[in-house]
Amino acid sequence: MAAVRRSEAKPSRAAVEAPVLREAQPKVRSRDGGAAIPLDETDKRVMNLLQSSFGLVPEPYAAVAAAAEIGLDDLLARTRRLLDERIIREITPIFDTRALGYSSMLVAARIDAEHPQRAAKIINSHPGVSHNYLRTHEFNLWFTIATPPDSGLGLQGTLDVLQRLTDAESIRELPTLRLFKINMNLEMEKGTEALSAAVDTSPQRELEAQPYDDADIAVIRALQGPMEVVERPYDAAAATLEMSTDALLENLRAMVDRKLLRRVAAILFHRRAGFSANGMGVWRVPDEQVLEVGARMAAVRGISHCYQRPTYADWPYSVFTMAHGRSKEECDAILDSIATDHDLHGDDRATLYSSTEYKKVRLRYFTDEYASWEREHAGV
Repeated sequence: MAAVRRSEAKPSRAAVEAPVLREAQPKVRSRDGGAAIPLDETDKRVMNLLQSSFGLVPEPYAAVAAAAEIGLDDLLARTRRLLDERIIREITPIFDTRALGYSSMLVAARIDAEHPQRAAKIINSHPGVSHNYLRTHEFNLWFTIATPPDSGLGLQGTLDVLQRLTDAESIRELPTLRLFKINMNLEMEKGTEALSAAVDTSPQRELEAQPYDDADIAVIRALQGPMEVVERPYDAAAATLEMSTDALLENLRAMVDRKLLRRVAAILFHRRAGFSANGMGVWRVPDEQVLEVGARMAAVRGISHCYQRPTYADWPYSVFTMAHGRSKEECDAILDSIATDHDLHGDDRATLYSSTEYKKVRLRYFTDEYASWEREHAGV
């Protein structure tokens, strides 16, 4: 069956059977493995700070230690332990995929429900696939994918190859039409009420490619990936680039101003940090209300991602929100509070829970892996 395509005016509605929502089940299996690890209150405070307050300064851990009201040696030891115990995944720069000129998209694929692992393995082989989940829906495999500006296949060609290789019955393309929020910052200290509350949010970011040069690419290549937990974590990349740490940090601050770099932060293993459930809440919002409603949904603390995406005849949901909770019940509470706030009930909403996490990584930019994949799988 041919893939569902998006035209310039609106998405194609051909060759797509009406999906049927199954009863949502909590996330029960993850490639990360393991149950939540007991954390003391200082660990939780440190993790909150590492997610939100890791500065572009020569000694960022000293500032975090001061904010946490603990000694620097204690902070470094805790951070290394949290990494060793796979509670913190990594501390890393978070670059903006679209600003760097990469084409990206959320994709929902309808694949063999009896043997989803085969398709998941093929999709995971692409270096631009950062997230891949089995979800409670007829379109059961949901993944995000990005291709670089110099891709020979491009995003559309890559999806064509993946559909052929996986024997997917059909795919639905769900590109971002408007970005309201990306902030994967889990609240470690407070409870459900705090996760359901509104907080201040940054203005929505531009989605268009921003200008950058070879010097920026060199900085990204030198710094991307896990950073070492040392007092001066930026020194190693600066030495690789044969520049001073102050010059590197000045470049990074400029990259924030130019929207190439979002922030440097700790990324957590959700389940081991205690967040065992994630629910994708989708909402039927009238076109004329999307801007206002999307912004208000994005302001909810427990929502990490909020987007406007295209609708189809059988898929009326225009606003997508990702909720993260310590249980399915907590996710439901976050999404129910949104439903109540906006009077969106019944057919105006749905929640898709992930049952298996097949892949979750940070993208690597400006590597040779993309061209290698295209040569191997498509002869490009």
